[in-house]
Amino acid sequence: MIALPQSWSLEGKVAIVTGAARGIGREIVRVLGERGALIVASDRREDVRALASDKVAILTGDVSDEASARAAVALASERFGGLDILVNNAGRSLNKPFLETTAEEWDAIAATNARGNFLHAREAVRAMVRRGGGGAIVTVASVASVVALDQTAAYGASKAAIAQLVKTIAIEHGRDGIRANAVGVGVVETDILEDIVEDSRATLASYGDAHALGRVAQPGEIAEIVAFLAAPAASFITGTLVMADGGYTAR
Repeated sequence: MIALPQSWSLEGKVAIVTGAARGIGREIVRVLGERGALIVASDRREDVRALASDKVAILTGDVSDEASARAAVALASERFGGLDILVNNAGRSLNKPFLETTAEEWDAIAATNARGNFLHAREAVRAMVRRGGGGAIVTVASVASVVALDQTAAYGASKAAIAQLVKTIAIEHGRDGIRANAVGVGVVETDILEDIVEDSRATLASYGDAHALGRVAQPGEIAEIVAFLAAPAASFITGTLVMADGGYTAR
């Protein structure tokens, strides 16, 4: 196995990863851990507890709850001594026509995708500023942050909001040594897709055709990009949306 450059290492860094129980979040926990990070893995699902170890602390709760955001930052400090990285990964999707989307559905998507990101980023930045050592925030956004997709009014609006949020954080806190970036993710093969479409295998094939690479992403591919943006190797990258979409938006 080839050793990674020191600038890619996260040895001794402390990270919070939301939406950690499965899919992209679970892979992010794995990759950050392999790079040496100590992690608070947060999710509303109880199966996040399977990730617990001496280097991974577990927190269960709703990301849209202000108390959960504060608890995540507090746990990072109590268990590992501080906070260097926040990965805002938790998200929900809704595949529904605009005119059929209810106000309650809109609010539920916005609560997880936009409010949850805001709350965790705010608490993380407060902790990073207090400590004075800078830090990195990486948000898992979407191609829907920049292009319109059919039947995704609530989801697309929420993902556009978080792509804009990282820009504001970058501008306001760059002088504090805090970097904030988002990843514009294309379609990823996870079991979450089974929750929102009936024939997930056929849907994956059709989505793959829409990407220039002719396939959808694997969760580990997205996790590698997140790890890069959190590492010293990305020290001059901030306030941007890095597209990881297999060429979807290149068309």
